[in-house]
Amino acid sequence: MAAITVIGIDPGSQRTGWGVVREVSGVLSLVECGVVRTANGRGGQEGPGAPAGDFSRRLARIYHELAAILGRHRPDQAAMEQVFTAKNAASALKLGQARGAAVAACAAAGLDVADYAPTLVKKSLVGTGRAEKEQVAFMVRRLLNVRTEASAKWPLDASDALAVAICHLGMRRFAALRGR
Repeated sequence: MAAITVIGIDPGSQRTGWGVVREVSGVLSLVECGVVRTANGRGGQEGPGAPAGDFSRRLARIYHELAAILGRHRPDQAAMEQVFTAKNAASALKLGQARGAAVAACAAAGLDVADYAPTLVKKSLVGTGRAEKEQVAFMVRRLLNVRTEASAKWPLDASDALAVAICHLGMRRFAALRGR
């Protein structure tokens, strides 16, 4: 089986997690992961006093940083967590716009984006769709065979993105088996 590299993305308007995973003959390995942080100096709070262009610059930052990551790693495929909840309509709109910036970066790199519901990602890694973020992070470290102290300090957004990539690779394997 040929090697495949997948970028997983956990979109957010203040923190967008990303993780690149490579699979060779069913063995997963971590390439790199991180978080695009866009929160402004006031802790990411937006309100009546925030300049109108602040959010646009945050979206541009998501796009440009992901574009640089995609250019550096040249993944074969991309997977992203679907937007599922928000505190209110304004939050949902901002989250959707952040997701759109990430999708645009992938599309500009020539990648289609596979979408996964958060409950499916959790169920595929932990066995339950209601798993806590810490449980997901634990399984990500185990599945990638990463046992360094630094991995325990990954931001949960990065672990979530790696989980999306791992879920995608698992779904690819299942689809290939079904096709036989």
